[in-house]
Formats: sequence, C-alpha cells, structure tokens
Amino acid sequence: MKIISWNVAGLRSCFSKGLLDFMKKEGADVYCFQEVKCQANQFPHELSGLKGYEAFHSFAQKKGYSGVSVYTKIKPINVISGIGNDLFDFEGRTITLEFGNFFLVNAYFPHSHRELKRLSFKLGFNKHFLKFCKKLEKIKPVVIASDFNVAHKEIDLRNPKQNLKNAGFTKEEREWFDLFLKEGFIDTFREFTQEPGHYTWWTYRNNARQRNIGWRVDYFIISTKLKSKLKKSTILKDVLGSDHAPISLEID
Repeated sequence: MKIISWNVAGLRSCFSKGLLDFMKKEGADVYCFQEVKCQANQFPHELSGLKGYEAFHSFAQKKGYSGVSVYTKIKPINVISGIGNDLFDFEGRTITLEFGNFFLVNAYFPHSHRELKRLSFKLGFNKHFLKFCKKLEKIKPVVIASDFNVAHKEIDLRNPKQNLKNAGFTKEEREWFDLFLKEGFIDTFREFTQEPGHYTWWTYRNNARQRNIGWRVDYFIISTKLKSKLKKSTILKDVLGSDHAPISLEID
C-alpha cells in the first residue's frame, strides 16, 4: 500500500503547478493533502472526478485557511472529521479514515507563529491529538500523515542553533514530539535514513530550496505494532508545486 502526504500550501495553486499529473504518475493508493485552503465547491473539477478515487475533506470554517483532504482508492469503513474538540476542529485540521487493519489520520498541526503567539494553542492541540490517537490505538494501529510544523531534532533542520527560540523548533514543541513517540509511535523516515540534509520545507526567500536550507516538518508516523509492515519512507524532494515536498510511505 502506497500513501503520499503533501502540504500543498493551497490546493488550487498546487493544481495549477501540476498536482494532477503528479498524482497520475505516482498512482498511490491514498493521497493526504494538508493546508488545502479552499472549500468543496472550489476544488478543480478535474480532481472531483478523478477516476478510481473517493475524496473526503475537513474544512476550516474560516475561508481560505487550513483544511485537509484525502483521496483514496480503498473505500474506508468509517470517516471521522476532527479530534472531538471544537476549539481545534473549527480549523479543519484532521480527518481520519478507518480501514480494515488500521486508522489513517491526516493532520495539519498549528504553527506557533512569530513571537510564538500560538504556541499555547498548538500545545493544546498536541495534547488532544495524542489522546485521540491513543483512543484509536485501542481499536487498531494508526498511521499518521502530517505536517507537524516542528523539526524534531537538530538533524531535522539546516540551522538549529539559530532557531532554538523560533516557531517549530522550541523546546516545548520538540519535547512534546519526544513524548509522542515514546507513547508507542515511530518516525518512519528515520527507520531508513539517518544522515542530515533531508528536509521537506524551504522558505521561498534567498533560494533556500536550491541551497537546501530547509526543515523536515512533514512526517509519516506509525504505531510500533506496524513496524514489521514498514517497507519504505521517503521524501520526494524534487517534486515542485508547494514550499513543501511530498512524502511517501509504503506499508505491507
């Protein structure tokens, strides 16, 4: 089973830059998109009628903001929008599909913002997200496709020392990620790749992507119960269309 996750930074914009061709080329079983920034009636009609796929969405009530979508060849047993907390679900940040052997959670985590204005909001979301995932795990294992909006370790961004107090690399965010993994989850990319220099987001400024000055903030996280099923976890760094790169997971 091949799953692709991508923060498209505006689905309509990404579509105009070749999203449909990318989807057809990859032929994944499931696509998880974050930060779609549109409502159902604003999706390009070519995506609405994409042959062989069924689409599910969770939109922010604020137009042009946040939102997550899933396109799947495999019909889910059940679909859950949100994590059961109106404060966070108002922003359309999660959608969960239940399949026969696992839950697939597509999530777009809040950004802490400059001056860390939303750090407390993000930490609150993190707390409830972990509870939600542990509740799912009591039923069956979990696969999480997400822009976590945090670089977990120093190896996960180009300039760690300069960013110690910046959004996405604060002590609080990284400690939560430590806690999250200790609760029984695996960062799949690090099961295959240990060296530095692998990122999923680059600012548009100063030719950062060409110079590979980036952050790894997009992850496939799985329950430890699924470790033996894990086949491949990669970053598709050469795929353009967003300031994020898509990531790919292959699981048996």
